[in-house]
Amino acid sequence: MERRTIAALSATGEATVPTPQQPRGGRVAINTAIFSIGTGISRIAGLGREVVAASYFGTSGPASAFTIAFLVPNLVANLFGNAVLSAAFVPVFTDLLQQDRRRDAFRLASTLFWIMLLVLGTITALFVLGAGLIMPLFTGPKFSSELDMLTVGLSQVLFPVVLLLGLSGLVVGILQSYDRFTVQAIAPAVWNLVIIVLLVVLHPHFHGQNQIYAYAIGILVATCVQFLMVLGALGRIDFRLQFHVDWRDPRVKRVFVLMLPITIGLGIVNLDQLINSAFGTLVSEHAPRAIDNAFRIYMLPQGMFSVAVATVLFPTLSRLASRRDSAGMRRTVGNGMRQINLLLIPAAAFMIVLTTPIVRLVFQRGEFNAESTQLVSEALFWFALSLPFGGLNLLLTRTFFAVQRPWTPTRMAMINMAVDIVISVALYKPLGIAGLVIGTLAANVVMTGLLMHRLRIGLNGRVDGAQTTMITARILVASALLAAVSWVVWYVLDTIFGTSLLGQIISVVGAAGAGLLVYTRAVLVMHIPEAHQVRSLIMSRLGRA
Repeated sequence: MERRTIAALSATGEATVPTPQQPRGGRVAINTAIFSIGTGISRIAGLGREVVAASYFGTSGPASAFTIAFLVPNLVANLFGNAVLSAAFVPVFTDLLQQDRRRDAFRLASTLFWIMLLVLGTITALFVLGAGLIMPLFTGPKFSSELDMLTVGLSQVLFPVVLLLGLSGLVVGILQSYDRFTVQAIAPAVWNLVIIVLLVVLHPHFHGQNQIYAYAIGILVATCVQFLMVLGALGRIDFRLQFHVDWRDPRVKRVFVLMLPITIGLGIVNLDQLINSAFGTLVSEHAPRAIDNAFRIYMLPQGMFSVAVATVLFPTLSRLASRRDSAGMRRTVGNGMRQINLLLIPAAAFMIVLTTPIVRLVFQRGEFNAESTQLVSEALFWFALSLPFGGLNLLLTRTFFAVQRPWTPTRMAMINMAVDIVISVALYKPLGIAGLVIGTLAANVVMTGLLMHRLRIGLNGRVDGAQTTMITARILVASALLAAVSWVVWYVLDTIFGTSLLGQIISVVGAAGAGLLVYTRAVLVMHIPEAHQVRSLIMSRLGRA
């Protein structure tokens, strides 16, 4: 990137009175809180879904077959849905709203909707027909021919989610541009609940390895329900989908030009989980599912905090870029980074010291035995170390997307994937599952450093560098206190109450509560501004209740 401000590079016209209005700091904080709560509920429901599935299938071969069968269409869906939602569509759509050109904005959205329906529908049909040739490419010698066939069949049931999630991504992008986050926050929770119900209801109607089909059918039906929810929310912003396709609209071309590097970049990032699972088939037939179970626990704090911060700040960053306000962008990104560190570093510390107790409490029942707990714990330990870096990468990547400079994070993502693959190939034989996740950790660390370096150049200055470094150091000290207190409290309670389900709940929850109390007190005493912002927001909400 050349040495000039990102804001200047992103300008596409003079700013006018924005439509919708730019949210003030309080509105952003409220949106973040709403999205965090909704996403937290969704992640908890998702973890509940995984708990039910683990009790039925454990880390068995069919469960690993399902993991790979789901990751491939989910990757394709992320390419199109997230590329339009998070990067290509929102900045262009928001810029039209900033210029008070609602009709043009709605015509653009309608054109993209019908194009995506045609393109993703075709991709879905082709994949369903060719699954027998495609899916074996992602399985290794540890998979039997029966598991290969099961993987193919499951992928054919699951691949229609590509079309549904792609269209949902576009609709949610429209809602985000109007600072409407509630439906986006609660729809995934409904998605998870529908899956749980259908899994429990349908499971007895299948036999043997085919019982895993109940899970796949549940996901497909739940995705239909989620799409209908976000589509219905458009009526609240007076948006009407038009049967309109204008191939000559230059803004359509602009979106697709932006989508190319973003699709590559997001695809590379999302390939990480698929790489772990595919290489896992070289370790054992249990490894792919074990890695996926660990990833679900890892994504609970990731989804509650970093995804919420990055999602809520993204439209604001797009508006700041449209107005060429590089100083405002520096402040916003710096504040977002400190918020992510404040929330994710202690979460990582807690998971590192209590990896096995957490996995045992969450998953160990039914078909999920002590051996499964050991495999998942091994993966979770290294995922936990990666947690803060993954959160920062999400925010930094979206910052470049907001200014419509997607090739920079795309290049970084390519380096990310290369690092991941090289380290995974080098370590999977001597270290097994741990070697694969260490590759993810190393790749995330490298990408964070590269993105920070490029962002400093693009914003023509550090992103509140001194303040962020100082506050992060305080957060690390407070997190170390949290880790120490949490482990001691867990050890005492575990000795007293034992490993029954109730005993595990008391020991893990008690440790989390004690650690959180110490951490909260420490960050407030050390005068961390973001901690006081969260406290003030909570107190103001309680005062109005």
